[in-house]
Amino acid sequence: MHLKISKPFWQVISLGTLAGMRSTSAPVITSHILSHHHSKSLEHSPLRFMQSVNVAKILKFVALSELVVDKLPSTPNRIKPAVIGFRVFSGALAGASIYKATGGKAVIGALIGGTVAFAATFGSYFLRKSAVKSSHIVDPVIGAIEDALVIGSGIGLSRLA
Repeated sequence: MHLKISKPFWQVISLGTLAGMRSTSAPVITSHILSHHHSKSLEHSPLRFMQSVNVAKILKFVALSELVVDKLPSTPNRIKPAVIGFRVFSGALAGASIYKATGGKAVIGALIGGTVAFAATFGSYFLRKSAVKSSHIVDPVIGAIEDALVIGSGIGLSRLA
């Protein structure tokens, strides 16, 4: 099937936002889209692995693991430097892949996706903390609601392509 992303900027903004909420979400959604809608622009690119069905399957497994690990008390806050770095990388990888797949410059997509992921990491962290405090609902339940939001948004983004 042909890739039909007409507005990659908004797709990358969305993916960067999701990367800030769940670090593996952006690459999972991107690889799912690209494994179903191959792009000739990625065929000779270092990003061509994002079109692999096997990569998409592996990333889905990793994302499911993240959903479980996120609820553990030993899981570090998303605003720890290493965790932020991974989220920025995740948004950048998704952004670069989408931009390159649609004939744009990968570096532009990486900058947009990474920057949005950085901002969304802090925004989602403080929003989650505030929701727990104001609602008196335990953090894992708020986290599960966040998971549902990310999964639903990912399904919606996948259907746009």
